[in-house]
Amino acid sequence: MSDYFDDRETRAPAAREASLFERLRVQLRHAIATSPHYAGSLAGIDPDTIGNRAALAALPVLYKSDLIEMQEAHPPFGGLTPQSAGGFRRLFLSPGPIVEPEAEHEHWRMARALHAAGFRRGDIVANCFAYHLTPAGFMFDHAAAAIGCAVFPGGVGNTETQVEAFARLGVRDYIGTPDFLKI
Repeated sequence: MSDYFDDRETRAPAAREASLFERLRVQLRHAIATSPHYAGSLAGIDPDTIGNRAALAALPVLYKSDLIEMQEAHPPFGGLTPQSAGGFRRLFLSPGPIVEPEAEHEHWRMARALHAAGFRRGDIVANCFAYHLTPAGFMFDHAAAAIGCAVFPGGVGNTETQVEAFARLGVRDYIGTPDFLKI
């Protein structure tokens, strides 16, 4: 592929690594200052000392099973954010069940992956992930829109109608599960 999503993709490895760790330190400081959970789990950790992969590997890991317990004990987000549920754009219930908030901006950061897969501005995309309960439909919708694609929000089911729409609209790209395509 001869084009890149942005100039960050062509940075020298050392520059990329330095940038990633600087952004990580900023995020750690923010988490400690604003999240009751991270204020506790990262207590005693100085973000300025996290500058390499060994230091990163020493940070505590949050497991899905722990997240479920945290959200049950401290609904709805388990102490991970100080923001109330009403302050988010959307709320999802993912398998687990895990409550996931969505902010106003494209925080899923999936546009780069779609670009790497060949999605381009002006493409028409069929998004066959569900747009209810779980975030997958919106995650890919936001990513495609960030690239400049038009999205046909097909969701799941109604296969024959969707296939007709794909042909009528000139859909170039597909987002969804292989099961939907019967692969």
